Amino acid sequence: MTGNDSQQAHVKMIFVNLPVRDLAKAMAFYEAIGFTNNPQFSDETAACMVLSDTIFVMLLTHAKWRSFTDRPIPDSGASEVSLALTCATRQKVDAMVAAAGQAGGTPDINPPQDHGFMFQRSFIDPDGHLWEPFWMDPAAATNGPPAEG
Repeated sequence: MTGNDSQQAHVKMIFVNLPVRDLAKAMAFYEAIGFTNNPQFSDETAACMVLSDTIFVMLLTHAKWRSFTDRPIPDSGASEVSLALTCATRQKVDAMVAAAGQAGGTPDINPPQDHGFMFQRSFIDPDGHLWEPFWMDPAAATNGPPAEG
C-alpha cells in the first residue's frame, strides 16, 4: 500500500465539540434524538455522543470547554454555527424535530423549508445549539430528475 492508498482508505470523521450547562440533561437530550453515549470517552466533564461511525458530538461542561480555549461561550440566544444533518427521508426529519421538542429542545426555531427536492427543519438543543436536519433527493445531488419523496 502506497502513501496515497493509505490516504484514500482513511475515513473522515467529525467530532463536534459543544459547551453545555448541564451535562446529564444534555446527554439525555441527545439520546432522545438518536445519539448513543460512548462511555469510553465520557466522564463527569464530558460525554461522547455517537450518531454514526463518522459523526460524534462531544458535550463539554463549561469548565472543560474553557480548558480548550479562552474564547467566550456564546449565550444560549446566539448562534455561532448551524449543524446540518442529513436524514434518510422527510419523515425522519419530522421525527428528529419532534423528538427534540419532546426532549426539551425548541423545534422549528427557523421556518421549515420545502423545496420539493430538499426538505429542511430546525431545532435548538437546551443549550441553544442550532441543528438543521434535512432530506435531499439523491437524484438532485447528481443533477438527475427528482425522485418521489
